[in-house]
Amino acid sequence: MSVKNVHDASTAIHPETHDELRTVKRANKDDIVPDDATTLSDSELAREAALTALTVEEEKKLIRKVDWRLIPLLAMLYLVKKLDESNVSQARIMNKGTERNILTQLDVTSDQYGMVTVLYTVPYILAEIPSNLLLKRFKPSRWQSRIMLSWGIVTACTAAVHNLGGLYACRFLLGLTEAGMFPGIILQLSYWYRPDEIAVRLMWIFPGNTKWLSPVESAFLQARLPPNSPRSSEKNFAGSEIIASLKDKRLWLFTLSWAMMTCGKNGIDFYRPSIIANMGFSDIATAQVLNIPTSAVAIFLILSLGTWSNKAKIPLPLFPIGCTVVIVAMYSILVVYPNDIGVYIGMMIGVACGTAWFPLMWPWRAQTVNGATGSAFAIGFVNSYGQVGDALGPQMFQEKYAPSYQLPFGLSMGLVGLCGIVNGVTWWVTRRTENDTRRHKRARILAKKNNEAVLDDVVDLDLGRKLRV
Repeated sequence: MSVKNVHDASTAIHPETHDELRTVKRANKDDIVPDDATTLSDSELAREAALTALTVEEEKKLIRKVDWRLIPLLAMLYLVKKLDESNVSQARIMNKGTERNILTQLDVTSDQYGMVTVLYTVPYILAEIPSNLLLKRFKPSRWQSRIMLSWGIVTACTAAVHNLGGLYACRFLLGLTEAGMFPGIILQLSYWYRPDEIAVRLMWIFPGNTKWLSPVESAFLQARLPPNSPRSSEKNFAGSEIIASLKDKRLWLFTLSWAMMTCGKNGIDFYRPSIIANMGFSDIATAQVLNIPTSAVAIFLILSLGTWSNKAKIPLPLFPIGCTVVIVAMYSILVVYPNDIGVYIGMMIGVACGTAWFPLMWPWRAQTVNGATGSAFAIGFVNSYGQVGDALGPQMFQEKYAPSYQLPFGLSMGLVGLCGIVNGVTWWVTRRTENDTRRHKRARILAKKNNEAVLDDVVDLDLGRKLRV
């Protein structure tokens, strides 16, 4: 690959970050970059040539092109996924008190109905890791399409359910077929973006095999990724990376925090429509409308906190830890002040902060993975076994604790509090990785102001290894 006007790399000290990093001048707008600059090798020279092929403005334009091409479709698909997850809890309160209510038609108790979360979560957990590893093997467009097609068929079959056994079977198959979609998206983020960029973007197609990018654009997108990033060309499985991941204490810390948060947040979230309906609303439609503010607050928090964390001025772990503090405060209202207004406000803000916690955690997790197989395994492991709370959380909200649910609220508060403590321990364990990632993020921001690209991007992975991010 050859690029006109590639300057010799120089060492620059940025006073705002105190980083001594090698930088190289980017191409100017009048430079001509050959269209045959398509192959990205492992050499530093080839990487330098690719990184300098575009100006800062051209890079911004390219990233916007990728964003607008992919985000709308992915957002729609993820919305459908969330609707599919929540429809079973919404169906529970529809036509409440009439013969058309689902509990009446299927002749089941509230506690029996709550078991649908267990039957959905168990196969979901077991199939997550294999699905993520297969995603690495096959084209994501094919594997994700397989997931959505089979999941759609099972969802449609749910309409034909006439008894409890049929409902249980459909929820079990739904968990099996839907497994892998979300962790697959997270894995693919590492093919598009640096770990510090994941919080504000959601992509799912590999950049190395896209017809809507020019050769230079495709090479640039791959060159700007961490050299240790998993590549779409890596089809082989490396068992050593799986073993290394299992020996990594960070894997277990992240998984433990995920399990505690899902258990403490998702149990309340599953029963939230029923809890609101039990506040005395005769009109179920009104009760359902009252669920909307929680989603609105969650969207606001995700957008605002994601944008704020992307500036790299504040340590990333402070954001999810801050969410756990707010959740504990809100859940305490549910325990000590269990009237309708207190419960509603506490649930709205608490569940919204819990929803925002997850997208703030994924960039942090992505900073500490390495290799194609290792990344696929680690991300799938955390998202699968971390979902154990989806099965256990709703089981705390049994009918005997209604309508105040003080004991389940207290247990949820304790679990989220423990999650915050585990997050603090994880921050200490990953402190070097997080600090280095933030330093290099700030250095890249400063380099862009001078139309430069940063070549040095090696960080300490805390466990005695050095990797590029």
